Amino acid sequence: MAKEYNGSPKHHQLESKRKRLTWILGVSGLCILSYIMGAWQNTSAPTNRSEIYTRVGCDVGSPLGGSQSSLVPSSSSPSLSAVLDFESHHQVKINNSGGVQKFPPCDMSYSEYTPCQDPVRGRKFDRNMLKYRERHCPTKEELLFCLIPAPPNYKTPFKWPQSRDYAWYDNIPHRELSIEKAVQNWIQVEDDRFRFPGGGTMFPRGADAYIDDINELISLTSGNIRTAIDTGCGVASWGAYLLKRDILAMSFAPRDTHEAQVQFALERGVPAMIGIMASQRLPYPARAFDMAHCSRCLIPWHKNDGMYLIEVDRVLRPGGYWILSGPPISLCWKKVIEKNDLAIWQKPINHIECIKSMKVYKTQHMCKLDNPDAAWYVNMETCITPLPEVSNSDEVAGGSLEKWPERALAIPPRIGSGSIPSISAEKFQEDNELWKDRVTHYKRIVPLAQGRYRNIMDMNANLGGLAAALLKYQVWVMNVVPANSNQDTLGVIYERGFIGAYQDWCEAFSTYPRTYDLIHAGGVFSIYQDRCDITLILLEMDRILRPEGTVIFRDTVELLVKIKSITDGMRWKSQIMDHESGPFNPEKILLAVKTYWTGEVTQKQN
Repeated sequence: MAKEYNGSPKHHQLESKRKRLTWILGVSGLCILSYIMGAWQNTSAPTNRSEIYTRVGCDVGSPLGGSQSSLVPSSSSPSLSAVLDFESHHQVKINNSGGVQKFPPCDMSYSEYTPCQDPVRGRKFDRNMLKYRERHCPTKEELLFCLIPAPPNYKTPFKWPQSRDYAWYDNIPHRELSIEKAVQNWIQVEDDRFRFPGGGTMFPRGADAYIDDINELISLTSGNIRTAIDTGCGVASWGAYLLKRDILAMSFAPRDTHEAQVQFALERGVPAMIGIMASQRLPYPARAFDMAHCSRCLIPWHKNDGMYLIEVDRVLRPGGYWILSGPPISLCWKKVIEKNDLAIWQKPINHIECIKSMKVYKTQHMCKLDNPDAAWYVNMETCITPLPEVSNSDEVAGGSLEKWPERALAIPPRIGSGSIPSISAEKFQEDNELWKDRVTHYKRIVPLAQGRYRNIMDMNANLGGLAAALLKYQVWVMNVVPANSNQDTLGVIYERGFIGAYQDWCEAFSTYPRTYDLIHAGGVFSIYQDRCDITLILLEMDRILRPEGTVIFRDTVELLVKIKSITDGMRWKSQIMDHESGPFNPEKILLAVKTYWTGEVTQKQN
């Protein structure tokens, strides 16, 4: 007779597993309880709004001339104290035992310093083709290790949309344009402020009426035109009045005898940067803009074998429009209409017919380029940048774009075609969802919805996800793609209907001081920590950031601690925070605010 067993081997194994699982759960529970108790004991949660301001480095009251609101966390955030208690969760030493290096203010003569477009340095370079007015950055010996001061009576700019029409005189104390361009009605001085009536060289009735004239010739409201470029923009009134038609213009002008044109544009809350058509390509990818414009912009289109117009052709998308007074050199464009002083030309949607005509008429030839998007210190050429190949004459080279606003979230053609390595349509959609979550988190810790910010820069924009997630706010984003990045995604950003530029952050950006309200720096210092001195990058950020402006850093905790130790000496107040997903994510956030301070009244100004 077989022997009976009280239990099977399987039953004993189950009992053993249960005991082991109970032991693991018990130990885990004790660890979690210990962690919570430790955090509770080491944390004094902010008890009122004033204390919250102090935690993130902001005072409740603003200094004289400063803004009435600073870095204001949302009162609807139940987890704010946990977000701000990074140090309770991480035993990281923030302050260096050797003390913080304090950076002194620069002399007031540097108040409007533009390092790579400095007129004094520019005079040393060749005047041929205006090369002396291109980017020429300081040598190592010329670099400044001081903070660019604001004018003595600097005030927080007007909020958008009022800023389109007004700016404080004390912020940009220059009357030259109001005198030189008085007849054209660019700008007027009224007591303590400037007023921008919307005038311009080509629009005596104002930019708004001029744009209406263009709209009668080509539709500006159908959603087909979203991005535009304004060459020689003045104070960017054309771009300012396009905004209400949901058209985003990249306006540029050189730093020249007309003081501070680009500075006026940015003070108004209008996208702009310092730039010139000289010998080098503009820092934008091929096929970027739906529309290009020149309003008597003094660019010699007929010189240098039509090279400047050829550069416009490179950055204009297939089917895009060119608006100017006077006929262009033949570039296979067709004239759409000409009325009075206004002529509109259109670029073909592909180059099939253009190549045929070249064989017959021996016009400009096609470039044999390896990369049409290359635009960082790349010389212009007198050949036409070829469009991507197509299978028939009705196909749009490079792929057709959705109308705006669907374009913002639609799969960009560069991604749909697989031309961006390792970025699929699925990853693009995931990136959009990621940025929705991030901006939801940012809204809890910075006043995104309160009109505090207008000009935003994303120093490492990737696919433009931040700009897309901010669409419902009255802001615009300068999407910067590092010129030495492993992946060139700026073309994707433009296909989404946003604007941006290439930039090497070991150099200064082409803008005036105090022109951005909020800077986002995600992973920037991981890219550049071994390429150049990160102190110089931080000083450049300080230069272009407005007083009381905000910076959001995202990086490893080790890098953020290093960054904080530098910015503590730059009159910034900052706080390291946990990632929005919680304390176990190795990426952290450093939230920093540039404090309000100005140069001395007694110092001599330029």
